[in-house]
Amino acid sequence: MYEKIIGEQVSRLSELQDPRVIYVTDLVYCTHKFHLKKTYPWLSVTFEPAAVLGTIAHLGLGQLLKERGADVEVEVSREVVLNGVSYIVKGRVDALDRNNGVVIEIKTARSTISAPQEHHVKQLNIYLNMLNYDKGILVYIAPSRIVEFTITREPVDLEREVRDLVENNYHPRYAWECSYCHFSKLCPYYTAQSKSDVK
Repeated sequence: MYEKIIGEQVSRLSELQDPRVIYVTDLVYCTHKFHLKKTYPWLSVTFEPAAVLGTIAHLGLGQLLKERGADVEVEVSREVVLNGVSYIVKGRVDALDRNNGVVIEIKTARSTISAPQEHHVKQLNIYLNMLNYDKGILVYIAPSRIVEFTITREPVDLEREVRDLVENNYHPRYAWECSYCHFSKLCPYYTAQSKSDVK
């Protein structure tokens, strides 16, 4: 498991340094984290127990979905040109049910939630727009239960999202982000917040 998690992170180091490569997750979090990640990519390599649990949950549920005909870990990308500079927005959809036109995103949580998290909805919505699908499902796996939320596609201006990221307009985007950020000691925008169950 260690080799899988660290191996994937190390293999992306050169891509992390390329300022023209933007991950979908970069568009849903603090914009300054993106810039710090480009400057200090090796600080992105982490091995946390929560990440291991998340990987195991993704692999397990992904395998079940695959057995039911879904494609798993589907790479998506879109080119966005700003001021003559070409950026590649890319991501990996957890599962794609092409027969029913559904994008499935898997999340893990420390406790049961009653509503989907805003940043997860935004991430799924970006995928829905990139793939031109109308329906998505957010699956939350918590110790006490598994919860699904159906998300209907809302329009996303991908060019504006990329512009906000490149111009570093939201830092932090959510009050809780700094508590989980491994760049917090380097960040001029750091704000002390108590850790919540949101991530």
